[in-house]
Amino acid sequence: MTHIDAGAEVGPVQPVPVPSTPATGLTAADVAERVARGQVNDVPVRSSRSLAEIVRANVFTRFNAIIGVLWLVMLAVAPIQDSLFGFVILANTGIGIIQEWRAKKTLDSLAVIGEARPTVRRDGAAVEVSTSELVLDDLIETGPGDKIVVDGVCAESDGLEIDESLLTGEADPVVKHPGDRVMSGSFVVAGGGAFVATKVGREAYAAQLAEEASRFTLVHSELRTGISTILKYVTWMMVPAAIGLVITQLVVKDNNLKDAVARTVGGIVPMVPEGLVLLTSVAFAIGVIRLGRKQCLVQELPAIEGLARIDTVCLDKTGTLTEGGMDVTELRPLGGSDETYVRKVLGALGESDPRPNASLQAIIDAYPDSEEWRCVESLPFSSARKYSGATFSEGDGENSTWLLGAPDVLLTDGDPALAETERLNEQGLRVLLLARAVRDLDDADVAKGAHASALVVLEQRLRPDAADTLRYFADQNVRAKVISGDNAVSVGAVAAKLGLNGSAVDARRLPVERTEMADALDKATVFGRVTPQQKRDMVGALQSRGHTVAMTGDGVNDVLALKDADIGVSMGSGSEATRAVAQIVLLNNSFATLPSVVAEGRRVIGNITRVATLFLVKTVYSVLLALLVVCWQVEYPFLPRHLTLLSTLTIGVPAFFLALAPNTERARPHFVRRVMRYSIPGGVVAGVATFVTYLIARHQYTGPDALPAQTSAATLTLFLISMWVLAIIARPYTWWRVALVAAMGVAFLFVLAVPALQSFFALKLVGVTMPWTAVGIAVIGAAALELLWKWVDRRFPV
Repeated sequence: MTHIDAGAEVGPVQPVPVPSTPATGLTAADVAERVARGQVNDVPVRSSRSLAEIVRANVFTRFNAIIGVLWLVMLAVAPIQDSLFGFVILANTGIGIIQEWRAKKTLDSLAVIGEARPTVRRDGAAVEVSTSELVLDDLIETGPGDKIVVDGVCAESDGLEIDESLLTGEADPVVKHPGDRVMSGSFVVAGGGAFVATKVGREAYAAQLAEEASRFTLVHSELRTGISTILKYVTWMMVPAAIGLVITQLVVKDNNLKDAVARTVGGIVPMVPEGLVLLTSVAFAIGVIRLGRKQCLVQELPAIEGLARIDTVCLDKTGTLTEGGMDVTELRPLGGSDETYVRKVLGALGESDPRPNASLQAIIDAYPDSEEWRCVESLPFSSARKYSGATFSEGDGENSTWLLGAPDVLLTDGDPALAETERLNEQGLRVLLLARAVRDLDDADVAKGAHASALVVLEQRLRPDAADTLRYFADQNVRAKVISGDNAVSVGAVAAKLGLNGSAVDARRLPVERTEMADALDKATVFGRVTPQQKRDMVGALQSRGHTVAMTGDGVNDVLALKDADIGVSMGSGSEATRAVAQIVLLNNSFATLPSVVAEGRRVIGNITRVATLFLVKTVYSVLLALLVVCWQVEYPFLPRHLTLLSTLTIGVPAFFLALAPNTERARPHFVRRVMRYSIPGGVVAGVATFVTYLIARHQYTGPDALPAQTSAATLTLFLISMWVLAIIARPYTWWRVALVAAMGVAFLFVLAVPALQSFFALKLVGVTMPWTAVGIAVIGAAALELLWKWVDRRFPV
C-alpha cells in the first residue's frame, strides 16, 4: 500500500515498526513517567487570547497612541475639562477589555463542552481522556468520524480507512494496515482500529494548524476589513489637515501659546473615529456571549457575520432535518427468502460492526445477534461505497458473505426490488437492501452478482423544529438545498414533509463540469446519493455563481464540504472531524439555533453600519473645518471640551445603544461604500453650516473676548445638525430610539441652562439674534441633509 505523507517527499511509504506499547495500553505508572518527562499533548484545544493579549490589543492601537500624546499635551497646557477626551478613551478601552474577557470566558467554557475526547487503552481498559491528557506511546482507539489528534503508527486495523484530504488534497480514503503512519488532522471514514502515539504536543504535524484554526479572532471579516480601510483613509486625511491647523494656530494668528495648542488639539482629536473599532469589538464579543447562552459555540468570530450574509444554505438530511435515531418498521423478504434466517443474518451483521451508524443501530435494536454465528471478515460502511458487509461462519461449517446498503447501488437497473424501493422512498422511508454476495469480501467488485434477500424499511425521526427553521430561511430569501447520501426520492419526501418544495435529483446523474453543475443546482432543491467529494464540488459550484454558502452536517461525509463552505455548521453530537472544521458548533444539536446565529450576525452588521456613519460624519466635518480654518486663517472655533461634549451626546452614548439594539435587516455587501455614501455628504453639510455660523458670529461679536461667544454659536449649529444626523440614523423609530434622541437633546439644554456647566464647558449664548441665526442655519442644514441623502440613495444605490 502506498500513500502520500504530508510534509514528506511523494513516494512509497514503508511501514514502520509498531512501537512496543502492549495491546493493553500503558499502565498508570507509564503515564505518570511520561507526564513527568513532559511528553504530553500540551497543545491547547481552544486558543483564545490571553488576558495580556486582550489588554495589549485594546490599549496599543494607532489611534490610542495619537490620542494619548495629545491628552498628555492638554493635561500640561489647558484646564482639565479640555482633557476629558482622554478619560473617555480610558473608559472605552476598559469596556473593550472587559467585554472581550467575558467573551473569552464564554468561548473557553463552551469549548470544554465541545472538546474531542479520544478513547485510549490504559491498564487494559478503554477510557476517554481529553486531548491534552494524551501522552507519548498511548494506544488510541479510533472509529468512523474520529479525528486523528496526534501523529502515530497504526497498531490494529479492522478495515480502517482514513481520509487525509485536508492535509494532502488526496480525495480517496487511505486503507491503513499495522505499521502505516497516521497523521494528525486526518479523520476516520470507515472501519476501526488503534494507533500508537509517536508525536504529541507541538511536534504533531497538524498541531500548529489546529491551534491557529481554533483561535479567537476578528480577522477575515468584511466588516473588520472595511473599517481598517476607512481608518487608513482617515489617517491620510488627518496628516495634512493637522499640519495646516498647527501652522495656522501657532504661526499665522500668533495666539497665546496655550490657547493655540488647545485649539489645535481641539481640531485634531475629533478627526479620530476612536470609538468605532471599540464598538465593533464589543458588538462581536456580546454576540459570542448571547449565542453562548444558547449553547452555540462560535469557533471563529467572523462566522457570526458570515452566516448573516449567506444566501444559500446546504443541509445534510440525517442529523440536521432528521434526528440521528431511526426505527425498523418493516422487513420484506425477497425471492422466497426465509424471514427467520434473514433476521439471523441482520443480527450477525449488527454484531460485526463495533461502531454502528444510525441505520445499523436500528437493526441491532430490532434483531438480536445469533450466538452460533461468527464474523470471519468485515467490510465497514463508507459513504463512498454506500454499503457494508461481512463474511460469517454460520456454526454448521457453512460460510456466507452478506452486503447491506443502498438498493440502487447493489442492484442492477430493472430489478423488480427497485420498483418496490421507489414506492417506499416516495413515502419518505429509508430502505436498505440485504444481499448475499457470490464474491469474496476483499474483491473490488464484491457487489457484482449479489442476490437480493430482503428489504429493511427504516423510519427517520423528523426534527420538530426543522420546518420552522426552513420557513425562517425562506422568509429571509435564503435558498435551502438538501444534499444527502440517501436515496433522492426518499430525501425529497422528507423535505416535502417539512414544507421544502422542489425537484429531487440523483447526484449520480449530475454533470461533473462546474458550470453545468451550477446550472443543475439552481434548478433543483433536493439531491440524493451524493458522495462526500460531490458535496464539496457542489459547494464550489454554488460559490462560483457568487453565492455565499453555509453547510450544515454532522457526519464524516460532510467534512470536506464543511471545510470549503463559507460557513460550516456542525452539530455538537456530530463526529470529531466535523466539529473540528466547522466555524459554528450547535452544542445543543438543535437546527433551530441557526436563526439566532443569523439574527445575531445581522444585528452586528446592521448596527455597526449605522454607528460607523455617525463616527465618520464627525471625522469628515472635523477635517473640513480644519481645512476651512487654514484657508480663512482664523482661530479654530472649538476647544477640546466642546467637541468632547458634542461627541458624547451625538455619537458616543447613542452609538453604544444603537450598536447593541435588535436589527433583523438582511446583511448587504460593500460596507465601505455604504458608510461613505452617507458620511461624506453628512460631514460636508455639518462642516459648511458650522463654519458659516462661525463666520457670521465673527462679524456679530467683536472685541478681545468675543471668541467664546463665537464658539458657542458655532457649537449650537454643529450640535443641532449632528442631532439631525443621529435622528436619521436612528430610523425606523421605536419608542426607545425616540427617547434616546430626546434624552441627548435634553442633556445639551441642561448644559446650556446650568451656570456651572456653562462655565465648565465654556458655552454661553450671547444675545438673541445670533443664537436664532445659528438655529436657522442648522434647520437649513438639516433640510439639505434630507435632500442629499435621498439623492444619494437614488444616484448611488448599493
